Amino acid sequence: AALIWNEVIREKITNFIMNQSKEQRILDFVLQNAVRGDPCSVVDTIDKYCSEKEWAMNVGSEKGLILDKTVEEINPSVVLELGTYCGYSAVRIARLLKAGARLLTVEFNPEFAAIAKQMIEFAGVQDKVKILEGPSDKIIPQLKKKYEVDTLDFVFLDHWKDRYTPDTIQIQECNLLRKGSVLLADNVIVPGAPEFLKYIRSNPRFQCTNYPSHLEYMKVDDAMEKAVFLG
Repeated sequence: AALIWNEVIREKITNFIMNQSKEQRILDFVLQNAVRGDPCSVVDTIDKYCSEKEWAMNVGSEKGLILDKTVEEINPSVVLELGTYCGYSAVRIARLLKAGARLLTVEFNPEFAAIAKQMIEFAGVQDKVKILEGPSDKIIPQLKKKYEVDTLDFVFLDHWKDRYTPDTIQIQECNLLRKGSVLLADNVIVPGAPEFLKYIRSNPRFQCTNYPSHLEYMKVDDAMEKAVFLG
């Protein structure tokens, strides 16, 4: 009920009154209050807006720590993110990447991609992040040839939940995983990804770990699922 109120009713009313999208309001708040070139400041400012003013579907500060820890443990060279939204997690990941590492982030919505581009540039991490605009099932098969990806060290799934399973299967079929590649999926409880959990946990090629947490900016139970590819 809280999600419906925040995502549908309240947001539509505010959009109508202010004649702009919530995502644009988040960007404006960052441009006015965060420090240019400081990705930590950008992340903290988005968290402040979304916890105090309007809820948004970023990974958020609590699950963000799980994301941070995973990135730090892997120390990846090539990262794929599915679901850019406003660029929050792209900035969060990019600030931890070593020199020469790169993040390819896929966004289907052109408006979100445009917002994320400005957010990423303001944070000063545009040299590490490339936004790939379009549907994930069209972009994944292009990664090897068009974007010169050999294998992916880390995949962060945070887009449409019904795409988690088919996209994970497609990533494997395109030979984009190596032994030790890590997948991390957000929102596996709310809104939930039961098909993905069933698929990944029953697949002998993956070793899974569940991280209980809470839905971004709320006291609602959620979790992230980590899956290590065993080859």
